[in-house]
Amino acid sequence: MKIAGMQTNHLTNPLGYEIKSPRVSFRVEDTKAKTAEAIRIRVALDTEFEDVIYDTGKASGLATIGTDLALELKPRTRYYWQAEVWGENGEHAVSDTAWFETARMEEPWEGKWIGCNKLKDTNPVLIKEFITDKTYKRSRIYVTGLGLYELYLDGERVGNEYLTPGCTDYNRWIQYQTYEVQIKNGQHKLEVFLADGWYKGRFGLDHAVNNYGDQHKMILELVMQDAQGGEDKILSDESWKVKAGDVIFSNIYDGETFVPTSDSPELYDAEILEGPTQRLTARYGQPVIVKEEITPIGIIHTPAGETVIDMGQNMAGFLRFSVDEPKGVKIHMQFGEVLQDGNFYRDNLRTAKAEFTYISDGIVKDVQPHFTYYGFRYVKVEGFTKEISTEQFTGCVLYSDLEQTGWLTTNNDKVNQLIQNAMWGQKCNYVDIPTDCPQRDERMGWTADTQVFSGTACFNMDSYNFLRKFSHDLYETQKEYGHVTSVIPAFHENDPTCSVWGDAATIIPWNLYLYYGDISILKEQFESMRQWVDYIKGIDEATGGRRRWDVGFHFGDWLALDGEGDDGFKGATEDGYIATAYYYHSADIVAKAAKLLGREEDAASFRALAEEIKASLQAEYFTANGRLALTTQTAYAVALYMDFAPEGSKERIADFLKEKLKVNKGYLKTGFVGTYLLNKVLSDYGNNELAYKLLLNEECPSWLYAVNMGATTIWERWDSILPDGRISGTEMNSLNHYSYGSVVEWMYRNMAGLRVEEAHPGFTHVTIAPQPDYRITSCDMKYQSIAGIYEICWNVEKSGEFQLKVTVPFGASAKIVLPNTAKEPIEVPAGTYEYTYMPEVPIIKIYSSKSPLSELLENETAMVVVEKFIPEWKAVPTGMRDMTVIMLNDTPFVNLTPEQIEAFDTHLKNC
Repeated sequence: MKIAGMQTNHLTNPLGYEIKSPRVSFRVEDTKAKTAEAIRIRVALDTEFEDVIYDTGKASGLATIGTDLALELKPRTRYYWQAEVWGENGEHAVSDTAWFETARMEEPWEGKWIGCNKLKDTNPVLIKEFITDKTYKRSRIYVTGLGLYELYLDGERVGNEYLTPGCTDYNRWIQYQTYEVQIKNGQHKLEVFLADGWYKGRFGLDHAVNNYGDQHKMILELVMQDAQGGEDKILSDESWKVKAGDVIFSNIYDGETFVPTSDSPELYDAEILEGPTQRLTARYGQPVIVKEEITPIGIIHTPAGETVIDMGQNMAGFLRFSVDEPKGVKIHMQFGEVLQDGNFYRDNLRTAKAEFTYISDGIVKDVQPHFTYYGFRYVKVEGFTKEISTEQFTGCVLYSDLEQTGWLTTNNDKVNQLIQNAMWGQKCNYVDIPTDCPQRDERMGWTADTQVFSGTACFNMDSYNFLRKFSHDLYETQKEYGHVTSVIPAFHENDPTCSVWGDAATIIPWNLYLYYGDISILKEQFESMRQWVDYIKGIDEATGGRRRWDVGFHFGDWLALDGEGDDGFKGATEDGYIATAYYYHSADIVAKAAKLLGREEDAASFRALAEEIKASLQAEYFTANGRLALTTQTAYAVALYMDFAPEGSKERIADFLKEKLKVNKGYLKTGFVGTYLLNKVLSDYGNNELAYKLLLNEECPSWLYAVNMGATTIWERWDSILPDGRISGTEMNSLNHYSYGSVVEWMYRNMAGLRVEEAHPGFTHVTIAPQPDYRITSCDMKYQSIAGIYEICWNVEKSGEFQLKVTVPFGASAKIVLPNTAKEPIEVPAGTYEYTYMPEVPIIKIYSSKSPLSELLENETAMVVVEKFIPEWKAVPTGMRDMTVIMLNDTPFVNLTPEQIEAFDTHLKNC
């Protein structure tokens, strides 16, 4: 038995985070035990546990997914903790020691905000030199800077973070970071480099500057503790010096210019500035770091005479390169996602310059940007006087420090690439905030993108704290403006948002509760959740109290393909229908959250509201016989997923959706709303084959169309690149936009079969119900949930035999539903289980003359047989191809004798 994955508030050994109520969790691995007979948690102020301040004792009521510690925390204190577990079979384990360290908490700041008015138009460096006469036992730096900062001690960078202090609504809250450093006796030098960042630089949909302030500033406290417990401090004040930095220009959109100076620049005295001390908050989000490094796959010399580096992967981050050039040589780089006619291209970045310029000082060194990042696969380089090679360039992949928790592969290489594209989309856009895209002049926290992808995000990576920070920022913005905005932080986009986008306020916290089993996210966000629904209700009441939301602007089924307009932005599904459906969905979530939190009055109120909205939806959009008045793919999917269709009509609606897809040859026409839901409802309502067809379609619009076109991330549009390789437009056309990657959640949930249950959040009890299909013959899934590691592997043999292997982690249990059989579900505790059987309903497709012609044409081998026996099959009208070959044999298009039909069936058996 081994204890692993020890976390405090979903973080591993967190230093200086906002922790008010500590909650510890861990996994138990390498054991034959099924469950814990007892658990013990101890907390001490020392690593030897001589000074124990909290001890649960050997208790039977504790949970591995989370135990709240009833501790009164002190500021700037490190707490050590251990877990001890007794299995029901007698096995026993004691964990290694984990820890968490509090930040300043409510302590007043002694440091002052400092800057320099004389260097207001530069990116300054603030400097403090000091001497100590002793070596300190413990030293911490508490610091933040506006807009962005990098911290150095004695010429060495402190920490490995980028883009600190992070992107927040700076009008409401500003994060500070805590760093552990060593201070020995002798001379020391602190340097804080500042740049514009989101705070001060050009950013936002209106490309404004000075969004939150017009001056660089910094606040810092270095607290040094000696062996006797005494403290000495270095504070930011007017004793610091300031100089102009080597980063002479930096902007999130436009890039950076770096001109190292060998001459000593002029030093100025620091000035005390007005600063937002009252808004300083210990960090919520994980650091943005270089998580991966990529070597370019080649250097291209284009027809236009350009030199272009190909990373082989669309990524977010920057290029680090070694340079050995004479002094004064200018190296210039531009970043782009795609080539056009074999040449470098960047027009889809719109006004974002996405450049890096370096002026050599004649010293051999490695160079990289400091305060910006790019979304790119290709880099055009100019200025090198010597021949370059791929070895001198490294792609530094930059994203928040999230641990991967999900792994999923199939026997289909294209599907596997799609899964990786969604993972890369998350990596590239989870850069402190969940951006829509990492490359163009946007890169903002669009709420709808975030909420539709949140389920996939939580399968792919441990996204709890990342999305908690986003939800916190959403609520802070909500408190500032009285409503949810479309992007978080708002950056002047202060107008109220609409349905789907604003519903991020309810859906994201609810998903975090389901995936991680931590009710504290509902406690933290409940007022935000309630206020969002109350906001909609206010609009509802002001327009007659009809329990509908059919006024005002809505994005609707954004980027759907069934709209009537020329802009290609809005789908055909009525905005009022979508908005009212989400009104119901959010009211339902708030009612459930209130019930869990023991807020009975709120629970009853929002439950009644949800039922009233449901009745209004049924009255407005359904006939007396249960037919849905709207007939789009998205309208059907929303009704089924949100479960507001009249009783007895769901199967009928599912049939209508099936027919709607068949009319469109099994291809989707959905946008942001419908795409996320479509595969789920198809699989859940008996149309699993159609869900797989959507997954495996290869013509546009489909996921695999982009894969076939060489995509390594998810595109914003289904046709971002046309079949001839031309980009379809530049106005709104990102090649790294993760929203449609939400299909991966369906792959985990339905294809692999791992389903979280509302009654057992945190995957403590799950339903494992794989839904295989003959076109995918194997699926291997591993998910490191907060409860432990689940594994589901299934194979469909050529004989039709189905093999399933399931691993349920320690402390958890599962209901296993075997596919394509009438056998009763099997309840199992932790352990590994294997099942091999011949399905009562075949999974493999058995082709014959009784198969629809359209089905035969989808299979390459079967199509060869069709070509042999029905050479004129192309004459069969498209509308008749869903008929079986036997049925078509009574038409002018097919004329097979009984002997030919028998031979036809014999050949098809081998397909």
